[in-house]
Amino acid sequence: MSSDTTRVRFAPSPTGYLHIGGARTALYNFLYARHTGGQMLLRIEDTDRKRYRPDAQEQLMDNLRWLEISWDEGPDVGGLFAPYIQSERADWHRECAQKLVSIGKAYHCFCKVKRLQELHRSRKSYDGRCRELAPSATLQRAESGEEHVIRFRSPKNDSTTVHDSIRGEITVRNVQLDDFVLMKSDGFPVYHLAAMADDHAMGITHVIRGEEWLPSLPKHALIMRASGWTEPIWCH
Repeated sequence: MSSDTTRVRFAPSPTGYLHIGGARTALYNFLYARHTGGQMLLRIEDTDRKRYRPDAQEQLMDNLRWLEISWDEGPDVGGLFAPYIQSERADWHRECAQKLVSIGKAYHCFCKVKRLQELHRSRKSYDGRCRELAPSATLQRAESGEEHVIRFRSPKNDSTTVHDSIRGEITVRNVQLDDFVLMKSDGFPVYHLAAMADDHAMGITHVIRGEEWLPSLPKHALIMRASGWTEPIWCH
């Protein structure tokens, strides 16, 4: 595979059936891959286990085939970067989260659900209570089995700027970013970590997706930068 080969992905979540917005995103990725002589991947992002629907994956794939949208790599055809089912890549996601913890870009959080619910009811974001705990102590607590999540240590000063190929420079003040969760207490990653880790591992060069993902863009860029990965070309 050439280093300048275009690689895009359509990565639906099997929590429901294909809708018109998802079909449009799949079509844009498919057409761009064909236009550039590149490759399109189909990746099933099934880490939301609470809303997971067992029949949704086959329905999604059948709908894409009906639209005559094909893919070069995916759960049914394989590829060099298998598996293409996200829940089967959990070891890789945990490795990425632990790396961020080890370099101080993420931390273990032991706040109870009740406390977080109280913050939510007060319309407050997470207040960073566990942010300054000693890493050696939090690691010991986590390894002892105490329930926890892993949060990203968002910068609190200055701003984060990301270039979008359609919209130009997008800048967000870092004070607006909370310390968002990377790994849930059930051991599954949240979308933000899993998608970026897999985009890196699978050599995705362009992330083409709907504008509803713009609020997540600073988080995704920060994960990429903190991990030392090359950002894809963003296109919303």
